[in-house]
Amino acid sequence: MAIDESSLTKGQIRKLTALRKSIGDDIADEAFSKWLARQSDDKPQTDPVAQRIVEALSNLVGDGKLNLGLYGYTVRRARGKGQTGFVASRNEKPRQ
Repeated sequence: MAIDESSLTKGQIRKLTALRKSIGDDIADEAFSKWLARQSDDKPQTDPVAQRIVEALSNLVGDGKLNLGLYGYTVRRARGKGQTGFVASRNEKPRQ
């Protein structure tokens, strides 16, 4: 069974060539096609922290006072002795 390598990602091609080198072309193609079929069934994982941030800010969507700007903001944990909570900083346009 021939596998169309033009539709594969770089990582998938690396996996296929490694399989072909280790176990041979025929068995590798069969194993890779089974692996690829199983991979397409998986849903992409979403970041649970990012999901919670979106949920927390979702009630502010219609608020005209909240403007995230063109480049947005970066939210980080506060650093330093005795610091707790979060710090938000505005992302600036990169200088050229």
